[in-house]
Parts: sequence; structure tokens; C-alpha cells
Amino acid sequence: MVERTGIFHHVCRRKSISPPQTAGGSSARFCHVPVHGQHQQIRTNRRRARAASCSRSNLSDVHPAVMAFLCRSAASLLKPYQAAPAVLSAARLYSSGGNYEHILVEKRGEKKNVGFIQLNRPKALNALCDGLMKEVGQALDAFEADGDIGAVVITGSEKAFAAGADIKEMQNRTFQECYGGNFLAHWNRVSTVKKPVIAAVNGFALGGGCELAMMCDIIYAGEKAQFGQPEILLGTIPGSGGTQRLTRAVGKSLAMEMVLTGDRIGAQEAKQSGLVSKVYPVDQLVSEAVKCGEKIAANSKLVSAMAKEAVNAAFELTLAEGNRLEKRLFHATFATDDRKEGMTAFVEKRKASFQDN
Repeated sequence: MVERTGIFHHVCRRKSISPPQTAGGSSARFCHVPVHGQHQQIRTNRRRARAASCSRSNLSDVHPAVMAFLCRSAASLLKPYQAAPAVLSAARLYSSGGNYEHILVEKRGEKKNVGFIQLNRPKALNALCDGLMKEVGQALDAFEADGDIGAVVITGSEKAFAAGADIKEMQNRTFQECYGGNFLAHWNRVSTVKKPVIAAVNGFALGGGCELAMMCDIIYAGEKAQFGQPEILLGTIPGSGGTQRLTRAVGKSLAMEMVLTGDRIGAQEAKQSGLVSKVYPVDQLVSEAVKCGEKIAANSKLVSAMAKEAVNAAFELTLAEGNRLEKRLFHATFATDDRKEGMTAFVEKRKASFQDN
């Protein structure tokens, strides 16, 4: 499989073959490339196709058997390059080499019901550039729209989840550019996703990397993970929720220490302070995060979204207001078929089969 600027289109130009079109009219991204020994057959097929393209006035004189042969030949010319639009669409959406430059995207889990996003800027230790965060947002939008996906896992490499924001990218920005352009506003997309998001953190999660992890609903950490908000050492402060989410997660004292000194904490201390749910060996972290995603995806996606909304509201509302919201959402579950199925299955001592409605 090659990109449209790759070998396939080079071959098309040399042999005057138009690249295949998708249902939308654009060139197909993933195409079959003729291998050695097929070019003679292609030339033969092209001659047959030209014969089949004669004018309509002459076609009436062609014997039906000959016409059928010519049609089959023309079809065989296009067959190697054709692909179903749905297949092409799925390939573009979830292929690690699809539309994304800075991330790898796929479906994981036994039922392929867990969305998987891997930050992929290894030379920069997955530093969060603006392009990477836009791609993360695009992938999350796609998973939100996919009815098969019940949870999403975001991870990096074993060396770094994300070592911070891309300092070279923001080094020369002015106040006017940042304030007028609402710099970093779209980075918050992770925290607004309705489906549960799990961060699988190995290695460094510093600055923007720590903030990205905290935007997720659950954080699993590898044994060597390190968390920190070192922006103070660069003459600035966290800008994507670091001061707010960290304080809510670990308390004022530890958050203040980390923000004012730039000091890091390890995985075990992060777990003890409430920042991380569980700690796993480095090589088991991602698989354990996917397993958690599968457990979540096995439940009603509709009710899971309600549960997530209720828990997140605890950080925004008073206890009385939060309880009222929870009660309303609880009552709302009684309008769903999944609530009825879940309780019926419990009474009948069988496994529930949720339909997400």
C-alpha cells in the first residue's frame, strides 16, 4: 500500500493509467501496485479496453458474445485497483499511515471495540506540537462517531508518553498571538470526549504530557513513569490545566511543590497521591490499559457516558448540586433499554446484552 505520491501514481503516469477513484471522486489512497510479470497482462487488457470503448453507433453491430468478452476484459483491467469505498474509508481512518503524521491510530481488543492512539514523534520524545494535538482531536472525533468503540486508550512510547509541549514551536510566540489566537484552546478536546479515555503512561509525562494524561479519565502508569510540571524552569506556568487538574488530583501542597519547583514524582508516588490508578511493568502497561478499555466497552456506551458526566461534575459542582445531577442522570437510565436489559439479566442470572439504547 502506498500514498498517492508514491510508486503507484508514478507507474500510472508512465503507462497513462488514471488512478482509481473513490465514491467521492478522489483518488484512492490505498491501491494495488503491479508486480513484476503483470505489466504485459496490463498492456493486453488496455488494448481490450480500448476496443470496448468504440462509439455507441458501432456497438450495435458487435456480436453479443464478443461484447461480453470485451466487457469482461475492460473490467479485469480495473479490478486490481478497485476497492470498496467502505474499506478505503476505514483504512484511511484507522491506518497508522493514513491521514496522520504524528500519531498511530487503530482499533484494539478482541472485539475491536477499543480505540487506540499512540503518539509518534520519537525523535522529539513525543513533544506535543500543535499538529499532533490537532490529529489527536481528529482521531477522537472519529472514535466518538464510531458506534463500535466503547473506550479509547492514549499512549506514547516506553521512553516517553510525552515529554512536554514543543518549546521550539512556541518559543517566539508573542502575547498578541497567544491571546488573540486563543493558543492551546483546542488541546482541551481530550477532556470533552463523551467516551471514557485511558492514558497509558510510560516514561516521561512532563508539562503538556502530564496535562494530557490528566485530561484522560483513568491513568495507568508503567513502573518507570515520571510526572511533572516543570514550566516554572522555562519562565512560564502550565497552560493546559496543569495547575487545576493536578491540584484536584493530588491536593494543594504536592501540586504547589511540583509547580513551583519543577520537581517530578515517580509512578508509585503518583499512585499513592491519587494521580494514577494502577502501576504495571513497562511491557504490560499497554495491554492492561486495553483490557480496561474492553471491560468498559462491554457495558452500555450510553450509560457509561452518563456515569462519566456524573463523576466529572464532582469537580465543578457543590455536593448538593452534584447529587441533584446524579439523581437526574440515574432517573434518565430508566428511559433506556439497556437499563431494562441489565436488571432483567441480573434477575435471570445471565450476562446482559447491551444494545446502547
